[in-house]
Amino acid sequence: MSDTPPDRLALDPRSPYHDAAVIERGVGVRFNGQERDNVEEYSVSEGWIRVQVGRSRDRRGNPMTIKVKGTVEPYFIEPA
Repeated sequence: MSDTPPDRLALDPRSPYHDAAVIERGVGVRFNGQERDNVEEYSVSEGWIRVQVGRSRDRRGNPMTIKVKGTVEPYFIEPA
């Protein structure tokens, strides 16, 4: 496995961008210079993250999300 996180990653197992091995290793996201821990999906090349909107759910029971544009910097979380 490489030392750089993938360009696009999603937490939802139904997504084609879901990678369980990478998520298990631990990926952190720095968005516009701030650490974010509520990121559902990100894309470095397109410059956006998808975050959950409160506790709202859609009609299928999935969390409601919004896409926020900015600078995305993913990194692997080092084990303590």
